Amino acid sequence: MILGVISDTHGLLRPEALAALRGVDRIIHAGDIGGPDILDALAALAPVVAVRGNNDHGPWADALPETAVVRAEGAVLYVIHDAGALDLDPAAAGFAAVVAGHSHRPGQQVRDGVLWFNPGSAGPRRFKLPIAAGRLIVTGGGVRGEILTLAA
Repeated sequence: MILGVISDTHGLLRPEALAALRGVDRIIHAGDIGGPDILDALAALAPVVAVRGNNDHGPWADALPETAVVRAEGAVLYVIHDAGALDLDPAAAGFAAVVAGHSHRPGQQVRDGVLWFNPGSAGPRRFKLPIAAGRLIVTGGGVRGEILTLAA
């Protein structure tokens, strides 16, 4: 199963991001969405799981959870906008991955057997950070991440 991962769109859904997510089985948006139209456009590609970011406000955003649990192919993933706000031990809780955005900095690392995955920002450029999204490949309960640089 392939999960498309996007974050920090801040109301801007680039054509390159849509192209990178085309063909995935499900899309995770890790917050700072910017508006319900972003979620609608993503839902036209695949089912969407989204969490509220610190810049998501209004009735549409109030309906979004602050965290989500995604089950895929035997793996359980925890989704939160800001990994710094995590209030649990993902390894002890049995999560294969933690998906977060917020920093606009794409990256991934494995700690205590858990993949920590940040797709970076697919929205407006911040500082000199790349525009990016990601994919999680889930097989047999394991998760592997890919960062997709959309613009340098």
